[in-house]
Amino acid sequence: MQNAGIAALGLDWRYLAFDVRPEELKAALEGARAMRFIGLNLTVPHKLLMHDLVDERDETARTWGAVNTVRFEARDATGEWTPLGAFATPPETDEILARGFNTDADAIVRALREDVAVEPRGARVLLLGAGGAGRTAALRLAAEGVAELWLVNRTREKAERVAAEIRARHPAVAVAVGYPREPVDLLLNATSRGLRPADGSPLDEAAFPLREAAAVYDMIYRPAETPLLRAAREAGCRAANGLGMLLYQGTKALEIWTGRPAPVAEMRRALEANIYGDTAP
Repeated sequence: MQNAGIAALGLDWRYLAFDVRPEELKAALEGARAMRFIGLNLTVPHKLLMHDLVDERDETARTWGAVNTVRFEARDATGEWTPLGAFATPPETDEILARGFNTDADAIVRALREDVAVEPRGARVLLLGAGGAGRTAALRLAAEGVAELWLVNRTREKAERVAAEIRARHPAVAVAVGYPREPVDLLLNATSRGLRPADGSPLDEAAFPLREAAAVYDMIYRPAETPLLRAAREAGCRAANGLGMLLYQGTKALEIWTGRPAPVAEMRRALEANIYGDTAP
């Protein structure tokens, strides 16, 4: 996806994947800084860790408490901090700043609107998972003005902490821990259950029948259809996987690095070909 976007913009850049152990994340950040990387993306479990490692945080990172995108910057001729991607050649300076951003929060809201026709404001939402992705989604949905939010997590204490944070920051939102006893507009899965072939559904249907959800969104995008999504479609729910969220967090990251509009259509085509192969819609 990113390399397709980079090519469409005519940039002589490459987007590469690296496996980094959590205890080596700080060293990896310093290595990328030393090698004058344009920026970084991070996935679990690094988003919360990187929040405390970057030099500066954009408002998105400060608001959601997690960093999934880093942009490296140096001072230009006027002394202003400028993205490294804007320099014709890497600047000859040891003073390189790592600025953190969060592009996940806005991406999930856009994907919900486009992929399952859910407008968060006033909606009733059941959210599965209160970890990094779940916490960000819960806070973003609360900020959008959902009417009611139910949080379910394997460790109840973690869900209680997120609920307390929402009550403090968004007191108008009715938030509870546990399954609702009434229908919801959206069931959102932010857990990792469904990634592996042997996984079942993250939903306890004895506690909440799937037919009680008008729409189901699973943040997992590979496999393209998880057990939860398969069951949701059989139950007649509007349903979508996390491809849209992945796309929009990525397009925003590319815009942060380049300062230019992302070629969304080209990036979507590359992503769909990678996820769906010959069965791409």
